[in-house]
Amino acid sequence: MATIDSPLVVSREGDIIRIEFRERHILDEGSIQQIGNEIGGLIDAEVNPKVLISFDKVQHLSSSALGTLINLNSKTHSQGGQLRLSNIDPQIYEVFTMTRLDKLFRIFDDAVQAAASFDPS
Repeated sequence: MATIDSPLVVSREGDIIRIEFRERHILDEGSIQQIGNEIGGLIDAEVNPKVLISFDKVQHLSSSALGTLINLNSKTHSQGGQLRLSNIDPQIYEVFTMTRLDKLFRIFDDAVQAAASFDPS
């Protein structure tokens, strides 16, 4: 699980791993690498992981962070799992649509909708 120094807040809701960010700006390369490593470790520890990442507090996201999300999506699918994103700020969502990442990711307005969208195990 995430440590006290982690940029993430990790919780479980049944078989769903719910991840939220502590920071509003996901821009620092070191922090992005830490985020990727922590979420990657959570995915590796599961069989058919169900991961919900909420961007509720996030106002800025770097292109490097988007790359990390793409890698985490691939990792999740290679483990037979599912990844959902929720609560994305409209300005950040615009970047997802311009880069066509809205076609790659399952994105929901809120975490409740995202959690309800997981296929049963």
